[in-house]
Amino acid sequence: MPWFIIAHCFSLLLELVILRHQPDQAKDLQILLLRRQLEIIQRKLDKLLRISHAEKFSLALLTVRLKRVTGQSVKELHDVIRIFEPETVLKWHRELVRRKWTYRHRVQRGRPRTDADVERLVLQLARANDWGNGKIEGELCKLGIDISEQAIANILKRHDMPPLHQRCPSPSWRQLMTHYKQQLIACDFFTVETLFMQTLYVFFFIELGTRRVHFAGCTAHPTGAWVTQQARQFVWSVEERTPPLRFLIHDRDSKFTNSFDEVFASEYIKVIRTPVRAPNANAYAERWVRTVREECLDKLIILNEIHLRHVMRDYVDYYDLARPHQGIGQQTPVPQLAQKPTGAIQCRSILGIINDYYRDAA
Repeated sequence: MPWFIIAHCFSLLLELVILRHQPDQAKDLQILLLRRQLEIIQRKLDKLLRISHAEKFSLALLTVRLKRVTGQSVKELHDVIRIFEPETVLKWHRELVRRKWTYRHRVQRGRPRTDADVERLVLQLARANDWGNGKIEGELCKLGIDISEQAIANILKRHDMPPLHQRCPSPSWRQLMTHYKQQLIACDFFTVETLFMQTLYVFFFIELGTRRVHFAGCTAHPTGAWVTQQARQFVWSVEERTPPLRFLIHDRDSKFTNSFDEVFASEYIKVIRTPVRAPNANAYAERWVRTVREECLDKLIILNEIHLRHVMRDYVDYYDLARPHQGIGQQTPVPQLAQKPTGAIQCRSILGIINDYYRDAA
């Protein structure tokens, strides 16, 4: 019998003895390793030589597991790993471990972001009130919302809202109008051209809360003395007004002299001058000028000062007593007693150009 057959038989017997003493888990791992290698060899025969990451991953895990179960060294693994160097397979495993610990996990740092509903509430309180961050924090705490002053500052900064001293440097015009509307009055001039091209100046006051208009007078020569006299007569006519007037708005026309302002200052009425060339700052007066022109003056030819005075008085009486106003809920500037819906509907003419409807008294 040739010596190499004897050697082969002896080697086979030795392997059987070794397998007999190996645990079942080690045998299963060896079988799996051999199967994976057979699959790779089959692909190699088909000229598909590229080994995928999944195959490297499976071979590396099986090899490391077998090494731990059997306690074999790298050299001893040659019996199981036939088509690769065992060190190569272990290198693949080390590469997997390295990638695991260098993977960039998305770890949230710092405190979690404030809830969206709370953030909207913070912005609402900041925009609607002249409150600092501490005041907003206290108001939210009262509502059961726990948020720090710094978090509030971060929310406002994220939404490009300036600090309080820049956001509310002084009481806003809207606040003034809302709180003191019933105590605000404005005055202004407008011009009317007569039939013979004479320019007449109409001077009037308008209450911002009720929209009531006071016709102060008209003249071709509105001097400072004349304007001051009209101011005195107006102040006398509203002395018993409730609530009392507190603010007067007028532009920077030279006809409004210091003596004019002193008449109102003596009655504790503060004068507010509008900015230069800013008619919108006296919008109520400007809007009434448009109304009186469209409804009355543009439909008439004014003959002289006396005629204009008569027209203005009749129209202002109609405007204050009978004309519904959208800005005050379709009421008249001077409240009237509710008319019973049973009377007959009548119509009267105002200056021959306006129809006013009313009911007969029952």
